[in-house]
Amino acid sequence: MERMERAEGPQGPEPPERAGPPPRGTGPGHGATGRGGFAFSAADAERQRGVRRMKLTATGLLVFVAVVYVLAKWAQHSGAGAWTGYVAAAAEAGMVGALADWFAVTALFRHPLGLPIPHTAIIPTKKDQFGASLGEFVGENFLSREVVRSRLRSVGIAGRLGTWLARPEHADRVTAELATALRGALTVLRDSDVQAVVGEAITRRADAQEIAPGIGKTLDRVVADGGHRRLVDLVCARAHDWLVEHGDSVMNAVQGGAPGWTPRFVDRKVGERVYKELLRFVTEMRDMPDHPARHAVDRFLADFASDLQSDTDTRERVERLKREVLARDEVQDLIASAWSAVRAMIVAAAEDERSELRLRVRTALLSLGARLSADTALQGKVDGWIEGAAEYVVTTYRGEITSLITETVAGWDAEHTSKKIEAHIGRDLQFIRINGTVVGSLAGLLIYTVSHGLWP
Repeated sequence: MERMERAEGPQGPEPPERAGPPPRGTGPGHGATGRGGFAFSAADAERQRGVRRMKLTATGLLVFVAVVYVLAKWAQHSGAGAWTGYVAAAAEAGMVGALADWFAVTALFRHPLGLPIPHTAIIPTKKDQFGASLGEFVGENFLSREVVRSRLRSVGIAGRLGTWLARPEHADRVTAELATALRGALTVLRDSDVQAVVGEAITRRADAQEIAPGIGKTLDRVVADGGHRRLVDLVCARAHDWLVEHGDSVMNAVQGGAPGWTPRFVDRKVGERVYKELLRFVTEMRDMPDHPARHAVDRFLADFASDLQSDTDTRERVERLKREVLARDEVQDLIASAWSAVRAMIVAAAEDERSELRLRVRTALLSLGARLSADTALQGKVDGWIEGAAEYVVTTYRGEITSLITETVAGWDAEHTSKKIEAHIGRDLQFIRINGTVVGSLAGLLIYTVSHGLWP
């Protein structure tokens, strides 16, 4: 039988181990990569050694029953007694069972004795069909809409998630993981890239939308509600205070603009008069809500709001001003500095365990967990969302998933695949040979006994 094991051709098992160190890359902690990217690891090598030991055991049992058969037949011909017939029948049936199971087990992985017998070497020759069948089986039994929905519904993900999140230590853990992920994302992102994207988005959005009508509508509402009057009050008050503090500057400015041929005292009188009239005008505007100048400001703002909405020339001028402002380097620098400030603020908040951001996230997670664990209606909604998302994935990408299985199996090397599978299940298959020997012996003994009982 050992000759059978050795004569199984190029696809047969490797010869028994020889003394000496293992080949490079096949020792503990190493793996040999076969064709098709199929790694044969150190654990697989250990399993293969176990398979060889079981093969020797099964083959040894076959040799044992063969020896028993020869001795029993010799004893029978020597007249040792009727018992020799029972022993010979049991041993003969044991050999038949062992040989049949050896053939069946070997035919899974290679051609027995190297002979191209039909329907042998099943795994190497039918590997691609197995992959296609496996992909189809997974698609029909694991990636169907009904299976996914029923399985997720029986699990009750929302309720379990709520119970888990409701515990403070779990909420702390999720908060810490989210903070780590946020810091990692912000660290990976380059400031120049983000600034370019944000700047382009803002510029494109602002350039694509006309702003004059919106400004006009806003200004119209402000004027109608009297919201601009507080601003006018502030301007009048500040103008009054400035004139009081800088009266000499105003009078000197008036005198400096006078013709050179006028007398100095006349210039001074004119300057004082202009200053007093200007101060009186600003004071009256500040103290008189119904001052005519205030009404003039109201009419001007109302007319300007209307022009912003309906006057083509005004709208075009506003658009030109907008484009000029957006094109200035100062605006792009402002966008860049704003992102840098926001990024630094978020990173600092994510790193600080007592920051308002992390505390709010933790509180929100605890609240969500409490609601999910107690509110059955919310649980139903969340479970429905999860089921819908999973259903979409399996129905949309089922073909890609099953083709991944099929194409992966098709890419495996046939010989290496056989060795890999044999290393994993070959030891159990050798028990089939052992059981075949034992069961065959018992069956042969039973058949011989019954036949001699019926036909002595």
